[in-house]
Amino acid sequence: MSVLSLEGKPVAEAVLEEIGKRVKQLKTRGITPGLGTILVGDDSASAGYVQKKHEACKLHGFASFDKHIPGDAAQDDLMNAVEDFNRNPEIHAYLIQYPVPRQFDYNAAVQAMAPQKDADGLHPLNLGKLVLQEPGPVPATPAGIKAMLIHYDIPVAGREVVVVGRGPTLGRPLALLLSAKTEGANAAVTVVHTGVDDIAAHIRRGDIVIAAVGSPGILTKEMVKPGAVVISGGITWKGKRLIPDVHESVSEVASAITPRLGGVGPTTIAMLLRNTLECAERSDR
Repeated sequence: MSVLSLEGKPVAEAVLEEIGKRVKQLKTRGITPGLGTILVGDDSASAGYVQKKHEACKLHGFASFDKHIPGDAAQDDLMNAVEDFNRNPEIHAYLIQYPVPRQFDYNAAVQAMAPQKDADGLHPLNLGKLVLQEPGPVPATPAGIKAMLIHYDIPVAGREVVVVGRGPTLGRPLALLLSAKTEGANAAVTVVHTGVDDIAAHIRRGDIVIAAVGSPGILTKEMVKPGAVVISGGITWKGKRLIPDVHESVSEVASAITPRLGGVGPTTIAMLLRNTLECAERSDR
């Protein structure tokens, strides 16, 4: 069976081409869209993700701002950084890189963000807009996955979609996004996790299976219905090697699958820049 490789690069390029035109229009009015990141702790994978976001900003004409909070700092240090970013007019949108060390309260920091500067759509107000299908920033990785499905003409409406994982940045918002009555969505979505008995039985029903766990190779070919579309949204670093949630053997049964490298990652950054651009555009109204 011929397997379609769901490369993220062409999806991202289409989004970034549109972004480039809108950035030029903003700059004619003296506005450079600015993205901020707050990195808490010294996790090398998180630092690498932040670096990629700043590289993308430089490449596509965005200003970027970074604040690093040491892992032995206090919650007040994180909250002060949030307040600084809220007040900085050059920062149109920002994010707090997830996860943070256990001693920090991530939810409290997100709730303190100015919702109009929420680059990743995770403020409660913006998640509420997602629930109500109102316009607002959509979490970047779920938005990128939806864009990928649309780009590759993979039908979603009325199909069985299984999301493996219920995390706040991917699994939960993705389930909301794909079950909404909108273009490229309107699916029957099941969310499964480690608390579910016989998780494989649920996954095998999926016409589209999206792994969003961050556990290397957790999804194996025995768990996937032949001909299913499989997307790995979760990744893990083992040393310098990136390992997706989806085991490589799944390509033997899937009709379409994301590659180990270059799948969802490029689309996530593109959607993050789009959210930032839209925040900058709203600030000019």
